[in-house]
Amino acid sequence: MPGGCSRGPAAGDGRLRLARLALVLLGWVSSSSLTSSAPSTSSASFLASAVSAQPPLPGQCPQPCECSEAARTVKCVNRNLTEVPADLPPYVRNLFLTGNRLAVLPAGAFARRPPLADLATLNLSGSSLEKVCAGAFEHLPSLRQLDLSHNPLVNLSAFAFSGSNASFSAPSPLVELMLNHIVPPDDGLRNRSFEGMVAAALRAGQALRGLWRLELASNHFLYLPRDLLAQLPGLRHLDLHNNSLVSLTYVSFRNLTHLESLHLEDNALKVLHNGTLAELQSLPHVRVFLDNNPWVCDCHMADMVAWLKETEVVQGKARLTCAFPEKMRNRALLELNSSHLDCDPILPPSLQTSYVFLGIVLALIGAIFLLVLYLNRKGIKKWMHNIRDACRDHMEGYHYRYEINADPRLTNLSSNSDV
Repeated sequence: MPGGCSRGPAAGDGRLRLARLALVLLGWVSSSSLTSSAPSTSSASFLASAVSAQPPLPGQCPQPCECSEAARTVKCVNRNLTEVPADLPPYVRNLFLTGNRLAVLPAGAFARRPPLADLATLNLSGSSLEKVCAGAFEHLPSLRQLDLSHNPLVNLSAFAFSGSNASFSAPSPLVELMLNHIVPPDDGLRNRSFEGMVAAALRAGQALRGLWRLELASNHFLYLPRDLLAQLPGLRHLDLHNNSLVSLTYVSFRNLTHLESLHLEDNALKVLHNGTLAELQSLPHVRVFLDNNPWVCDCHMADMVAWLKETEVVQGKARLTCAFPEKMRNRALLELNSSHLDCDPILPPSLQTSYVFLGIVLALIGAIFLLVLYLNRKGIKKWMHNIRDACRDHMEGYHYRYEINADPRLTNLSSNSDV
């Protein structure tokens, strides 16, 4: 199993040329050194072993795969392969490598001599890929469709689709890219952003400017990075269904003037704000799918409801219903008006639970404080008595001075005493 992003295996063509050259040399040596008309038994056996050691000729099918030259298709499905077969026939147009154990796709993984110039469809789904290196799909000039779905990608190089050096690489020929359910294990990315990793691969070097279809379904995306779609001006179909998107505030659809379908079903969207509504309305050909989102029907929903009633962009808009608050549950959005959409001071259940928990914590702190007071009651009582005695002595001194100043006889007596 390859362990890193080193250059992929060279084509079997090099070994084939060396074997043929060895056969020619051996034949010349044997013919010049032997005087008899028939070669010796040892020379014949050596030549036979050399012929049997040759790699498969171009056009032959790799050992673990199934090939159809008429359909120009090679299937290496569920074969537990740990690397891409080196002896792929050059006629292949459709290559299926699903259900294997590739783990790492190194740079130049499909570099062959002669090149796989006609390979147009490549399916690598469900092959346990964890790492796709820069330049993994170089030397595939006709590649139109790539499926990397259902792989736990921990490391998707920013230059996976653009080549090892994006500034000098030609644009990718890809038209369709499937990256469904490529979310790694919980500890796979550690402190890295999964959304950011995917965004970097999509925008690097403007390699995917010719992309028409992009599928990013079932990836648990919480948000879409601001520049995720910035380098995909030709995009026509974008599938983001079955993620965990709560908002579309950061992403921009403004440059997707050719977009025809946008799938946002089965996310966690609560409301679409005015900026997003304006961008969607400005796209001339788009159809938007918004089913199965937990819409919150309060005062913040008024603009979206008004937009839904006027626009023809949203498909199946009559099916959209409220999820919150409880009194509005299952109400169709198109049936609402401004009188229905108010912001109740009643807190949602989750927030109510938070406040109950906060009250319990404060009550516990108060109980601990009272317990401390009770355990130190004697010391506190003594301290209070001391404060009371000190205050009393102080007040008696003030009272005595007041009596002297108030009685003129005591004042004169005090003066005579001084004389």
